[in-house]
Amino acid sequence: MRPLVFWVSLFLCLDAFSQVKLPVLISDGMVLQRDVPLTFWGWAAPGEKLTLSFQQKSYHAAADASGKWSVLLPKMKAGGPYTLSVSASNRIDIKDILVGDVWFCSGQSNMVLTMERVKEKYPDDIAAANFPEIRNFFIPTVSDAAKVHDDLPPGKWKAASPKEVLDFGAAAYFFARQIYQRQHVPIGIINASVGGTPIEAWISEQGLAGFPQELQSAARFRDTGFVNGMARAQSNMAPRSSMVTDKGLTGAIKWFDTAYQPKAWKDIIVPGYWADQGIRGLNGVVWYRKEIDLPASFDGAAAKLFLGRIVDADQAYVNGKLVGNITYQYPPRRYEVPAGVLKAGKNIIVVRVTNTAGKGGFVPDKPYYLSANGQNIDLKGAWQYKVGDVFVPGTGGGSPVIAQQNIPTGLYNTMVAPVISYQVKGFAWYQGEANSGRPEAYRKLLPALISDWRKKWNGEQLPFLFVQLPNFMEMQYLPSESQWALLREAQLLTLSVPNTAMAVTIDAGEWNDIHPLNKKEVGERLALAARKLVYGENELVGWGPLLQSATVENNRIRLHFTGTGSGLMAKDDDELHYFAVAGADKKFVWAKAVIENNTVVVWNDRIKEPTYVRYAWADNPDGANLYNKEGLPASPFRTDR
Repeated sequence: MRPLVFWVSLFLCLDAFSQVKLPVLISDGMVLQRDVPLTFWGWAAPGEKLTLSFQQKSYHAAADASGKWSVLLPKMKAGGPYTLSVSASNRIDIKDILVGDVWFCSGQSNMVLTMERVKEKYPDDIAAANFPEIRNFFIPTVSDAAKVHDDLPPGKWKAASPKEVLDFGAAAYFFARQIYQRQHVPIGIINASVGGTPIEAWISEQGLAGFPQELQSAARFRDTGFVNGMARAQSNMAPRSSMVTDKGLTGAIKWFDTAYQPKAWKDIIVPGYWADQGIRGLNGVVWYRKEIDLPASFDGAAAKLFLGRIVDADQAYVNGKLVGNITYQYPPRRYEVPAGVLKAGKNIIVVRVTNTAGKGGFVPDKPYYLSANGQNIDLKGAWQYKVGDVFVPGTGGGSPVIAQQNIPTGLYNTMVAPVISYQVKGFAWYQGEANSGRPEAYRKLLPALISDWRKKWNGEQLPFLFVQLPNFMEMQYLPSESQWALLREAQLLTLSVPNTAMAVTIDAGEWNDIHPLNKKEVGERLALAARKLVYGENELVGWGPLLQSATVENNRIRLHFTGTGSGLMAKDDDELHYFAVAGADKKFVWAKAVIENNTVVVWNDRIKEPTYVRYAWADNPDGANLYNKEGLPASPFRTDR
């Protein structure tokens, strides 16, 4: 029996090895790029012969010594659905294939941010998302700075429907919808985005040839000794758990329990940060409690609890029942309260908030209410609080976790390289927040990324669209320096790279949220740029005013722009705002600005010899209102570089 078992096992192993395999992207529901030769590829046993059948034609190939094969198909017009078959020792059928335009959409969390996150803002758009010819492939996060991967992690193509669109990146969906409604061809989105990641993680080793520091950082992860040492250090970490030291959880009656009787709780206002309300320097756990009276219409009703955003983590309880928890600060808190939990009369909401750095608490200017049966109960105002735990600085020990998604090449190797044989129409890029502390480097890194991807895709002129950073953080009421403005400038300067376009979004952000919800404006502005740059709508105004030149005229500076469309305007006001001028000393003061014959004239009577001018130069230039009459904002700029 043993020899027989051996030969049967060997036969099964060889048979499994010879199975033809296709990349994850080449799967049911995919969209192929029209009007270009198409590469299909995969793996099989070395030397194995196979046949690919598509649109009543057959193509033949054989796997090379490494087991890889590829087939080049001729150009195709938009259309579908089609079926593709690959036959060898096994057969694979790929169904529901469309041919249209494929856009590779990438970046960090603002390109990730899904339609589910904006469903309260855009309910009608979600309900109307019946576009079976708009398809999305969202690449799951995987990173590896040590080696280039052959294939993507498991994923699938999804067609836009009211249900499936919730998993689409919101900016990418609105971009694709606008293009689809104009071009009437299938649109495929490949979304390769990871929150909080720097641009250098998305560039290949070859693309970083001019960046020795980044190459050195990546090289460490090809050193087995370094990687093993890092793994050992991280395995020895013993992070502190507040669950065993929090007074709110260690007593006989937990503080969220309806039987708990609060003692020595103090007043606090929600929303707001506890550091601004008398609790200085605390990293730890703070419990919030609010009693509310509900009308009879709420009795037993299913409801939704909106708790804005919370820094950092929270668990929310209603009448002693846990209704939701989130472990980090960025997602909106929108918790479902099951039927039967609420009652007429007195109800208790308790929120356990954990913060490890910075200001903890409830982010201002967000929604805070309880909703049921079409009625909303406002939760803003007076709450009570009690400190459950205080984290002692330095406790928790261990080395910081080094995430390879933040290492140069770490995401290119896993989420870009496996795609480069898949033909695309172009790229849409929404990233920069993670590099805002190094804007000078970004001036070189963004052009390097564009060049790298174009070379990898063998498309030196592939269009590259990108989003300029939106407004964010507190307003400054005096002219000031700004890292975010410098990053925006680095993005603006990248327009010198041929076949690029930029969507300005300084009016689409939120001062208190690095993930603003206004993704429809972002996506549609990207689409406007694509329509002009890529799709030949030459008469279209595709972007807002961009500074062309500045000339000094006595005690004034006259500014000339491109992208003026049918004319310049001061949006929502009779006056222009957020211009500043300076003399040779570069000490900027606010300036008056007026539109004259499609130019802008800027001055301050105290500056007799103006030399430099800035516009919207701030982290959050709220109120900057130079637009063209098509409603597109001017990019921030300065002349004192």
